[in-house]
Amino acid sequence: MDSLEANIEPADFAPRLIAWQRTHGRHELPWQRSRDPYRVWLSEIMLQQTQVSTVIPYYSRFLARFPHVHALAAAAADDVMALWSGLGYYTRARNLHRCAQVVVQQYGGAFPQTVEQLAALPGIGRSTAAAIAAFSFGVRSPILDGNVKRVLARIFGIDGFPGDKRVETAMWALAESLLPADEVSDEASGEASNDASGDVRQRDGAPVEPIVAYTQGLMDLGATLCVRGRPDCGRCPFAHACVANLTGRQRELPAARPRKAVPTRHTMMLVLRSADQVLLEKRPPLGIWGGLWSLPEAPDVDGLAARAAQLGGAPVVLAPLAPLAHTFTHFRLEIEPRLAQLVGEPRAAVRDAQADTAWVRLDAIGDYGLPAPVRKLLNALDGTLL
Repeated sequence: MDSLEANIEPADFAPRLIAWQRTHGRHELPWQRSRDPYRVWLSEIMLQQTQVSTVIPYYSRFLARFPHVHALAAAAADDVMALWSGLGYYTRARNLHRCAQVVVQQYGGAFPQTVEQLAALPGIGRSTAAAIAAFSFGVRSPILDGNVKRVLARIFGIDGFPGDKRVETAMWALAESLLPADEVSDEASGEASNDASGDVRQRDGAPVEPIVAYTQGLMDLGATLCVRGRPDCGRCPFAHACVANLTGRQRELPAARPRKAVPTRHTMMLVLRSADQVLLEKRPPLGIWGGLWSLPEAPDVDGLAARAAQLGGAPVVLAPLAPLAHTFTHFRLEIEPRLAQLVGEPRAAVRDAQADTAWVRLDAIGDYGLPAPVRKLLNALDGTLL
């Protein structure tokens, strides 16, 4: 890892960031101003690789349905996946459900307070654990998510892909060195209860610790100013010190992931309809879209016809539908759907613990967790579905 020297002392970094966050950071997000570890944890998991504007409605619906960790732990997996449907990265939803169960079973419903214990829970890595510990318990520990890596790479001129182990190790060390002291001056941290803008500096009636404002400030700076495409350097509190800004390297830092050829996979999906019903099939718990309801698949037309006859109980005619594609992190999936309309009664399929298929009324599709491209496909087939 190579770097240039930023025009700021490490000891000055946190006070400047905290002062900026007090005045210009985000203070009205629905999960802020709460020390409830359940709400903090839920928001942090949802925000992984997902924009705030996308997360907010999902967060609200989850809290309405599962207001505390006991409710989430006791929920059926299908109910959790249905609420998560459309948010993507479905492993997060499975881990979310499992984590809630572990917290209830092993900790009596009270989230552990150390970074190490939090990081050992399903779906919680080191950075997410540190964020939860900071926002919930005031624990002083560094975070290093994608936004923070971008901020540090630009301000301190860090070359190399942040996902590379050597670069990431160095970034963790830098993040540790930049943490605020336990006490930060009122002038820097804004500990007064109000300022001229009317912004309240309280969380649940208690002053915000420096680590909370600092951690939130890193997130806010990366999400609002030091963005990937066009960073707003003119409004950045570190513009005078930022290596990327001073050398015109905003587009180069951080370094992009080394390009690899993205493989393409192909599948055929069966849209098997019977009157106002469509046949859904539950996917295995592991693999892509694990645990979600989807459409039956086969590698070719003959295989799809055989599945249609098997599932429908009668010969069917397959009609082509418009193809679609979906890009995952490591590959691109090309989907070729075929429509089959049954005449007469289909074979019975029920939704219970043993069944992996279910005939679902079109107006009840929203009760099932569906992958985004399958939802899109069914919407295009019948605009009244969702």
